[in-house]
Amino acid sequence: MSKKVLIVDDDPDVRMFNSTVVEESGYTPIEASNGEEGLEAVRKEKPDLVLLDVLMPKQSGIRFFRELKTDKALLGIPVVILSGVAKRTFLRSQKALTEFGDKPVPEPEQYLEKPVEPDELAQEIKKFLG
Repeated sequence: MSKKVLIVDDDPDVRMFNSTVVEESGYTPIEASNGEEGLEAVRKEKPDLVLLDVLMPKQSGIRFFRELKTDKALLGIPVVILSGVAKRTFLRSQKALTEFGDKPVPEPEQYLEKPVEPDELAQEIKKFLG
């Protein structure tokens, strides 16, 4: 059975692009359109890697990442963030949440700013999944 990659993004075109790259790299894509769906999928499917957007409706990637990295059963799943939001802005938001009493969380394993070239994404996925 091939390794599973959960793609969490509210843009259907981005999900299709990412799914194509995941499939062509030899892995199984699983899709979610927001952080809420993403958390359900991650608990049900136990993916080997998560590709995560930051700005989404219902539940943002900021909250999704925090929940994933503070859940003992899930925190070992690597996360590659793919976002139009600059990395320092994402890290600042995580720091602000920590200051408001939330637990500190580690930085994401990788942070790529959109747009991402297919070869670059495929290389990052293979770096984590072999």
